[in-house]
Amino acid sequence: MSDSTFDAVVVGSGPNGLAAAITLQQAGLSVLLLEGKNELGGGLRTAALTLPGFHHDICSAIHPLAVASPFFQTLPLAQYGLEYLTPPVAAAHPFDNGTAATVVNSLAATALALGPDADAYQRLLAPLVADWPDIVNDVLAPLHFPSHPVKMARFGLSALLPATALIRRFQGEQAKGLFAGMAAHAIQPLSNLTTSAIGLVLLATAHRRGWPLPKGGSQQIADALVAHFKALGGRVETGSFIHSMAQLPPARAILLDVTPAQLLQIAGHRLSRIYQWQLQRYRYGMGVFKIDWALDAPIPFTAPECAEAGTLHLGNTGAEIVASEQATAHGQHPARPFVLLAQPSRFDATRAPAGRHTAWAYCHVPNGSRVDMTEAIERQVERFAPGFRERIIGRHTFDTAQIEQHNPNYVGGDINGGRLDITQLFTRPALRASPYRTSQAGLYLCSSATPPGGGVHGMCGYHAARRALRDVFRLPAAPLYSA
Repeated sequence: MSDSTFDAVVVGSGPNGLAAAITLQQAGLSVLLLEGKNELGGGLRTAALTLPGFHHDICSAIHPLAVASPFFQTLPLAQYGLEYLTPPVAAAHPFDNGTAATVVNSLAATALALGPDADAYQRLLAPLVADWPDIVNDVLAPLHFPSHPVKMARFGLSALLPATALIRRFQGEQAKGLFAGMAAHAIQPLSNLTTSAIGLVLLATAHRRGWPLPKGGSQQIADALVAHFKALGGRVETGSFIHSMAQLPPARAILLDVTPAQLLQIAGHRLSRIYQWQLQRYRYGMGVFKIDWALDAPIPFTAPECAEAGTLHLGNTGAEIVASEQATAHGQHPARPFVLLAQPSRFDATRAPAGRHTAWAYCHVPNGSRVDMTEAIERQVERFAPGFRERIIGRHTFDTAQIEQHNPNYVGGDINGGRLDITQLFTRPALRASPYRTSQAGLYLCSSATPPGGGVHGMCGYHAARRALRDVFRLPAAPLYSA
């Protein structure tokens, strides 16, 4: 590891660590980025997990928040080869009767297909879709007085509700199931407060810019961010897994893209007792069990609309999804779990050999579960795509321990960096004037354990870096983007 002196050191090269490093480097500082693995990217990784020539996204695959990110939009990532491909259907939700609800770019077309719930869907989403450019900066930020308080309040009135409350606004099973699947990205019981928020945000992004995937795999996002950081003069070192502060070179500011569990290990002895106590009480959410498949043909979904979708939500009715998420939160492994599935090779020919395909899927499981959910997940896919299993020519699985081994931030398989319920939504990771400051001067947290939470948007790192610029370097940290 370098023994040079830097203005700032960032530990962790996930999207938040990269965003923090770029923000600091843009301010004219000298920045060192350290990554414990030999490969950069954190959750933005692509690898040949099954068979040669099949490229699978190890963690995230579909990226609506990456193209919605106010910070990423300011970066010239296309010049480093990053290209997004946007499926015509953002998400499809098949049902047992062979039909499917779909979300397309057109709000009106999506609503019209929901039949009796067309008006209710329009009333719920139209104001948010129209307001989104004005409120995205506030939604993807720590708690503060918003730039557009009336529009933000309008969003908040629905976002703070349990998803089950919004599901009840619909009459038909298609709209109920569709919204339940969106809200299930919150990875918690849908009866919890604020679970509507993620469903609303995902639908708004779908109607604004779709749900894209990066050509060649999610690694392309990380590679473009790293290339831009280096072009600004930043320095990167891999294979530098940090276990304690003593391993770090001298720097005026340290930013850690880790969650509270790792922060306590790395810097616990330097933190105040009350801050340590708060970190020890931090709660992680449900984990995931993930499968990647190599296929000899596309998944044969019964509903033809599914062939046009990059993302599939497999859970049938809203009631079934609500029950599945509730059972999982209580330590059970449902026989019919809610499954999120992506099929990138339908839209990106670089992912598999000619005529072949890739797909990935995961279901939620209790945190730390070692139960093999392969059978349950594949049964759910087969339910909506008879003959699916005949297409499988390769398979790779991750249980929660293996996911955490790949990325220590995924504690117990929790890909959100901590539970995103009402008790931690505004206080991640602790109740402080700034969620990014630790109790140690010059030491900051920039991971998804800080606001606005999980997702590939880099905003946790961006806001943490801005905090360090003000505190440590006394540099102006006006927003680097405009609404």
